[in-house]
Amino acid sequence: MSVLITNGRIITATDDFIGDIYIEGEKIVSVGKRLEVTAEHTIDATGQLVMPGGIDPHVHLDMPFMGTFSSDSYETGTRAALFGGTTTVIDFILQKQGHSLREAFDEWNGRASGTAVGDYSFHMAVTDFNEQTKPEIRTMVEEHGITSFKTFMAYKGALMIDDRQMTALMQEVRRQGGLVTVHATNGDMIDYLVARHRGEGKLTPRYHYLSQPEITEAEASCRFADISHYTGCPGYIVHLTCEGALNAVRNATTRNQHIWVETCIQYLLLDASRYGEDFEGAKWVMSPPLREKKDQATLWAGINQGLVNVVATDHCPFRWEQKLMGKDDFSKIPNGHPAIEHRMELLYSEGVRKGRISLQKYVELTSTNAAKIFGLFPRKGTLAPDSDADIILMDPNRQHTLSTATHHMNVDYSAYEGWQLTGKIQTVLLRGKVAIDQGECKVHKGYGQFLKRHRHTGLP
Repeated sequence: MSVLITNGRIITATDDFIGDIYIEGEKIVSVGKRLEVTAEHTIDATGQLVMPGGIDPHVHLDMPFMGTFSSDSYETGTRAALFGGTTTVIDFILQKQGHSLREAFDEWNGRASGTAVGDYSFHMAVTDFNEQTKPEIRTMVEEHGITSFKTFMAYKGALMIDDRQMTALMQEVRRQGGLVTVHATNGDMIDYLVARHRGEGKLTPRYHYLSQPEITEAEASCRFADISHYTGCPGYIVHLTCEGALNAVRNATTRNQHIWVETCIQYLLLDASRYGEDFEGAKWVMSPPLREKKDQATLWAGINQGLVNVVATDHCPFRWEQKLMGKDDFSKIPNGHPAIEHRMELLYSEGVRKGRISLQKYVELTSTNAAKIFGLFPRKGTLAPDSDADIILMDPNRQHTLSTATHHMNVDYSAYEGWQLTGKIQTVLLRGKVAIDQGECKVHKGYGQFLKRHRHTGLP
């Protein structure tokens, strides 16, 4: 089927003009002004922003954690993402210690294949790097197009690897043309503080925050940067939250090193005042926790300085009954919050509309940079001939309110209940097909495709 989008304000990471986009099948054929073509379906985008579909490179769907599973499946999670303008997600496969990467891939792929509504790919979280795991890195890159490998510097005994494993993994990933991403917090220090607070009977959600002070993230970020520099392996810090951690990245630039940095929408907009002495704060129990207002200012500045490259979500939702597992002990609250549906609209309303970032920077943060860093560009992340026709149309002036009553995520509360936003996603195309239109999903379970990705090639 052919589609013609006319008279929209076309925004990419480099462009801003009124024009048209012509699509045949799944691909963009041409982009320009006053295209003289005829299509089977025409969309008049007058007054709307026309931008590349969002890419969220940090989500956790159907993820086993603390004796339960995150509440969004690949079906519900990717559908909710589409409603919010995100057409592609990259999820995390978690290797079990003592098991192979292949086993983990088969498990996660089995949950996603045939169920995802939007397009998806995987990062491979390596929790047990050894001589048996080592040759699997090449297999993941060459056979499955999984070119990014996550490490945890926390969650000792479950996900955490030590510096010896980190160094060896980075050397092998570099040889195979991949990228290592990291959850950079000092796990030993956090475990000590958790135990101390529990021993003192301090069990409310506030002590989740107090068990992960800024220094735990700053120290680990610095250590990761040093190991990345020594091995020459490209490094990417996920969900960076604070001034100390960003300063570790800033300091690395003085030796001509580049570390990719992702923050998440919640760290730009919410702060630690959400953690009171009652259990309501469990809605925002995540790791790392929300930080201080000075850290929000640092992150916004880091975006415009080019130090922060991606805004993701770390979408890991749990229903309230699951959060109640920790009602008497903060350390038993499942970590994570729902945001996959709201990232694009929140960042536009709070970022672009309030003058914090430009429209081109918005596209970089929500789509283009992730596509380039993770080997999806130019198939994804831009509006250009031969790119996938993943396109969002946003009414930049439409006001709306975020609420549990209207969101599509499988969770019974909202981290942003009552937030009033300006800018609403109206229409979403995924690979040339209208996926969302006027509040209705037009694509079915299983429409989403698994995306094999290219090797990491360097700077966007």
